[in-house]
Amino acid sequence: MADNPASSGAVATRRAIMAIVVFVALTLALVYLAPDDLYLWIKAVHVIAVIAWMAGMLYLPRLFVYHADAERGSVQSETFKVMERRLYRAIINPAMVIAWAAGLWLAWRGFAFQGGWLHAKIALVVAMSGMHGYLGGAVRRFAEDRNEKPARHWRIVNEVPTLLMIGIVILVIVKPF
Repeated sequence: MADNPASSGAVATRRAIMAIVVFVALTLALVYLAPDDLYLWIKAVHVIAVIAWMAGMLYLPRLFVYHADAERGSVQSETFKVMERRLYRAIINPAMVIAWAAGLWLAWRGFAFQGGWLHAKIALVVAMSGMHGYLGGAVRRFAEDRNEKPARHWRIVNEVPTLLMIGIVILVIVKPF
């Protein structure tokens, strides 16, 4: 039964959901137990979510590079489909939602949405979210064996989240305007 992809997928999904539930429960407990430190805790949650989101955003296009070269219907191709779907649904999607929710709260609470650097950062995060959506469409196309893009395309796409992340980090740390 452990070799059954559907069974192992269900187990992985349950584990991911349980991890998210525990994470949310711990966050809510911290809000209740340490309201004076709430801003710092939400900031920590935001950074953790951003790290998870970026890890997935950097890894998924790399999977596409290898998947694009795999023969359709092969065991290798089917394995990539499972990896891509799980990465996107269990890690990237929840991490993005948490990063956005915590980030918007921090922008409201800490900066009242003021500052040119913050507006520029939000614009880059919107662009990152657009890339997220583009990769989600690619996951679907690969799952349906409809990918038409060569590995070279995915190598280039793999650099986009990195460039966006560099811009976001510089805006957050340096606050140039």
